[in-house]
Amino acid sequence: MQRVNEPHPLFGGALSAVLPHSAADVSEMREIPDNQEAFVHTRTDQSLIVELVEYQDHVADHDAARHHFEDIAGNNAASQPDAQQVTDVVALPKSSLSLSACSSAWVLTGIQSVSKYNETARNRVKLHLGVFRLPQFGTDVLVTFNDPQIICPDSSSIPAAVGPGVEPWTVENFQELLQSLTLHNPGLFG
Repeated sequence: MQRVNEPHPLFGGALSAVLPHSAADVSEMREIPDNQEAFVHTRTDQSLIVELVEYQDHVADHDAARHHFEDIAGNNAASQPDAQQVTDVVALPKSSLSLSACSSAWVLTGIQSVSKYNETARNRVKLHLGVFRLPQFGTDVLVTFNDPQIICPDSSSIPAAVGPGVEPWTVENFQELLQSLTLHNPGLFG
């Protein structure tokens, strides 16, 4: 069992980050793309995804988080204006980050109305998105924290055992992950 605040290896150890308590590796449950590391809370419907995506050189640094948020919204069938809303975008000071190779880093907070597994039931999810820009590697590293706010009763996302003693992940857990993300092997980027 991984101790709290101990970095967890990602992408075969090429990256690492501190994961929050109760993080279960999704790859042990189902197949996920090679460019992602995904984790779910063992007792809530919260999830974290660390993803390597192609650097978008036509997107200015200050617009990168919004660009990726809109891309995620499209993938979540939440691209209609009433199904998504950005509430905040802020720059992360490089002095607070372990990933010093990034040219800039940004955090976006927003809301998306999404369904899972092509269901008609839609859940309201607060999405926290961290973007680390690595133009020298042709990569943006995305860290997404999906925090359901309202789960439709008809959704398969209804958590089985939320109740007393269940500690959901917090924004502070997400911030610790962002600040602790560390690159160990640049060969990861090809």
